[in-house]
This record gives sequence, C-alpha cells and structure tokens, in this order.
Amino acid sequence: MPESPQDLLVQRIRETLQTQRSVREKRMFGGVAFMVDGGLAVSAGQDGDLLVRVDPAEYEDLLAKGGQPAFMGSGRPMGQGWLNVPAVEVDDDKALAWWIAVGLTSERT
Repeated sequence: MPESPQDLLVQRIRETLQTQRSVREKRMFGGVAFMVDGGLAVSAGQDGDLLVRVDPAEYEDLLAKGGQPAFMGSGRPMGQGWLNVPAVEVDDDKALAWWIAVGLTSERT
C-alpha cells in the first residue's frame, strides 16, 4: 500500500529533526504535530502541507516566501502566529529544512 502524502512528510520531518534533543510527535486535528522542547513547531497535514509556527513580526515576509494563511476548521483563521506551507513548497528537502527552522526559531520565542 502506497504511503500517504502525510506519511511521507512525517518521515522527512523526522529525518530533519533527528539532531534535536527533545522531539515528540502527537496527532492533533488530523495532523501529526512535532513538539520540540515542549513547544509545537510544525505539523504535517493530511495532504502533505506543512503547518508552521511563525513569529508574527515575520508573517508578511513569510507569506512572500510561499506560506499561506493557516485556518482551523471551516475558515477560522489561526492568526499571524501560524502559516500553512503547501506541499509543493516543501517538495525539496532544503526547502523543508528551511521551513522547519522557521518553526523551531518561532517556537523558542
């Protein structure tokens, strides 16, 4: 049985985060969230999209780099602390690592 886009992204996130000391995975709201040092940094969506915690001060700049406003449920915006990154924007491992680094930096602020 072929792996889902979410399963493939989860594996890639695991590989990217393998050098972090405290990583925990938790299924939340249909996604697989990655908690690093106790804070949620990123989450793999069912369609292979990446939910990323961001610094609200960098929100507009990150929209220009491929992020999209994140929504919870049916059209409820999550605010400027979160972005959704479409699967096509994280197809490349370097791009995925860059977005994960954004989430890690924002999680620690």
